[in-house]
Amino acid sequence: MAIGPPSSAINIQETSSNVPGTPAQVLVHPVALFSILDHYLRRTDEQDRVIGTLLGTRTGSDTVEVHTAFAALHSETSEQVAVDADYLKGMFDLCHKVNPQEVIVGWYSTGSSLNTYSALIQNFYSQETAPYPAVHLALNTGTEQGEEPSVKAYVSSPVGVVPKPENCVFIPVPVELRFHDAERSGLDLLIQAANSQSSTTSQPVTDLELLESTLKNVSDMLDRVLTYVRAVIAGEREGDATVGRYLIDTLGADTEDLEKGGFNSSLQDLLMITYLASLVRSQAEVSARLALASA
Repeated sequence: MAIGPPSSAINIQETSSNVPGTPAQVLVHPVALFSILDHYLRRTDEQDRVIGTLLGTRTGSDTVEVHTAFAALHSETSEQVAVDADYLKGMFDLCHKVNPQEVIVGWYSTGSSLNTYSALIQNFYSQETAPYPAVHLALNTGTEQGEEPSVKAYVSSPVGVVPKPENCVFIPVPVELRFHDAERSGLDLLIQAANSQSSTTSQPVTDLELLESTLKNVSDMLDRVLTYVRAVIAGEREGDATVGRYLIDTLGADTEDLEKGGFNSSLQDLLMITYLASLVRSQAEVSARLALASA
């Protein structure tokens, strides 16, 4: 699909607007972000930015959840932009066989600016996501001097009495990073490796080490809360009503309710798993010794 130069530049709107089908928020998983960054690192020297397809799910018309992404073959010059539609269809068919629940929810590009061709690409993906609007995810990698890494999401709305594909406004949509427990463990390992001064590798922690780290984090948070509450009571700092309401909601439960809460349940589950693992290991050692004795 080749697109010539648009008749006019696109308009960019920095405030929200009531567009039919606009999602209330966009949730992005780390796997999608890593795929976009990997595509950006593998770009050719002639490419100023890369684009690709976002795959995910929709919860009604309120939430779009981006799970994965794959690159789109495209070329972009001052005269035209071309997107390989056949490659996009083939890649989507392969991804759909692996995850039938995922559909095309929009597209991504690197860089913080929306150029004159973004509206045309947005129109192309809107045809793939109809009747829902296509979500455009703009990832700023922070490689340019003076720029900070950021992720922004947009939807588009046509402009004019007789709208043209190249004329639209891009409307910001709240975006949030969302990850599952398994993804959180992987992110923690990456952070440990990035913060390590001696090595760029990191080993997964055991369940007991994870429990110890969690308890230390909880203890540190309680210390910070106590320091804040004591300072407010002593008149050393002004109290925040929002923080007070949050503390009441979080810590206002009865002791009996806290004991029946998720902490004790999770601790008991962890101890049970540890006990069962030790029991299985002991049974395996006994079986192995009996086999050697009988031989």
